[in-house]
Amino acid sequence: MIRASARLCAVAAVLALAAGPLAAQTPPVKTAKPAPPAERPAPAPTPTPPESPPPYEPQLLRLAEVVGALAYLRDLCGAGDGATFRAEFATLLETEANTPARKEALAGAFNRGFRDYEMTYRACTPTAREIVARFLDEAARIAKDVANRYAG
Repeated sequence: MIRASARLCAVAAVLALAAGPLAAQTPPVKTAKPAPPAERPAPAPTPTPPESPPPYEPQLLRLAEVVGALAYLRDLCGAGDGATFRAEFATLLETEANTPARKEALAGAFNRGFRDYEMTYRACTPTAREIVARFLDEAARIAKDVANRYAG
């Protein structure tokens, strides 16, 4: 299910806003001959606004956090497939992180999920196994929801 969300396309970029400010004009000088009209400087280029995040950004951030926790907890509990979760996240990151800020946010969520459980659990406990089961369900639900709702 995680692969379904990794194939989602990013939303279109935000359109540029109105052109730069108008240039100031110099008042005409009173002389015998009329002065040639003042040349207007070229308007300053309008900076491109940053791309807005897609509407499913909160779900992707939560998915990244859950996958980070699963990468740690699955290895801790002997499943040995933490590398698979890291690889799935790398695919998600490659597909969805089209700006450095977005890449940083998604990677930060993954790392937060990993580190939070790394600090809390040093051994696999029944509670850790329950968390793994719940996170697997949550990750599948988020991926399915995002794919169904936003995939083209």
